[in-house]
Amino acid sequence: MHKYCKLSEFKIKNILRGFSEDLTATQTSKLARVNRNTVNRFYRIFRERIFKLCQTQLSFSGEVELDESYFGGRFKGKPGRGSQNKIPVFGILKRSGKVYTQIIPNASAKVLKPIIKRRVEAKSIIYTDRFKSYDGLIFDGYEHYRINHSKEFARGRNHINGIESFWSFAKRRLNKLNGIRPEHFYLHIKECEFRFNNRHKNLYDILRKVLKKH
Repeated sequence: MHKYCKLSEFKIKNILRGFSEDLTATQTSKLARVNRNTVNRFYRIFRERIFKLCQTQLSFSGEVELDESYFGGRFKGKPGRGSQNKIPVFGILKRSGKVYTQIIPNASAKVLKPIIKRRVEAKSIIYTDRFKSYDGLIFDGYEHYRINHSKEFARGRNHINGIESFWSFAKRRLNKLNGIRPEHFYLHIKECEFRFNNRHKNLYDILRKVLKKH
């Protein structure tokens, strides 16, 4: 890490600790007594490592929830899947397991189906809402259950509460950043994915090992 600046190992560890505890760059700058621009530079390095790590996510099997969500900007036109000026993100969550996110150009079946086939093993049990892009998943070798959100949000095990819980978590986190440049959004959504997947673990220890490895 020393090739990026002349900070002592002690200060670099303090910056990493602030990042691990989900402090803003400004908060970490004050606590670590390091220039905020330097903290921002290290935060970018950490996020880039996290992005590379998340891209190695293996395929999913068992009970899996699928959904899309929209981030950033102001609504133009109708809300929800028809909204413009938003970044669409597709999410896959294994129940009692990890989540995987991918930025998509749109939520059409043409875009979503290849991702599903690549990331979700055949014969898995898939849960979705009734969005038309999920039509025909049973013909792709999946057991598919759908919940009609206009009438109910859960019927026994038929729900997508897990992936919706992740969307809520991600949006709460990103809202506190007071705006993200669209070109940097991919790093932040993967950071949310990483934090969610390791929410019961020591992030500082995990990140130290990741950074040391790379």
